Amino acid sequence: MPPTDASAGTGPVPVHPGPPGHPGYPGSSGTAEDIRDCEDTLDLRLPDEFLALIAGRTPDADERVPGLAQDRPGPLDAHDLLDQVGTWGPTETPVGPFQLLPVHAERDLPIISGWMNDPAVAAFWQLAGSPVHTEEHLRAQLAGDGRSVPCLGVLDGVPMSYWEIYRADLDPLARCYPARPHDTGVHLLVGDVADRGRGLGSALLRAVADLVLDQRPACARVVAEPDLHNTPSVAAFLNAGFRYAAEVDLPCKRAALMMRDRSLRHLM
Repeated sequence: MPPTDASAGTGPVPVHPGPPGHPGYPGSSGTAEDIRDCEDTLDLRLPDEFLALIAGRTPDADERVPGLAQDRPGPLDAHDLLDQVGTWGPTETPVGPFQLLPVHAERDLPIISGWMNDPAVAAFWQLAGSPVHTEEHLRAQLAGDGRSVPCLGVLDGVPMSYWEIYRADLDPLARCYPARPHDTGVHLLVGDVADRGRGLGSALLRAVADLVLDQRPACARVVAEPDLHNTPSVAAFLNAGFRYAAEVDLPCKRAALMMRDRSLRHLM
């Protein structure tokens, strides 16, 4: 699962227990073994036929899993799981034109690793130190089945935030609430200190949630799960049009489950 603690300011805004390869939930201070227990996103391996059905298409005969059809399952197009985030293009926001660009590890590692070493970010994401830690975190998603896509957030042409767009319904988070097919989660951290505390986080959370709903017709709601005790984070989501849905117990924290519903997006 990915991280999720949007500091309303907003600084680091992780949004769930940690994407594939994440060293643990934000704010976790458990032992190394406890942290490993939280790394279950990649372990939740689903048959390609089931993933194809979730993605909204019928698998070809050569994509079916053993025991259900032929002996060899074929590859699943990872882009189907999140409707090709890289093609979504820019969107206008109150703070300027904004675009999500899928991470290219070699190109983007230096800037993302630098952000991860900011103490305010490290407290939630726990990826401070050598760039190797951040690289492992990114590559775990890039080499996965497409349920989580790491992105740079580019505002008015300048990279200024890190995002993870993920399939909440295919994530261990789905065990903690009544998930619906195509529920989509977001994680966010705002990189530079100068960009925090002036409403950018809420503006961009709203814009990205609306972008998800515009580009993913099958998605009825965008979800997040900031730490229940992180009041600024919860406030950021509320200001971005999310509603408080429930409290959920995750392996390393008690979280506020937040949702932005397609049916309510023009009212909140």
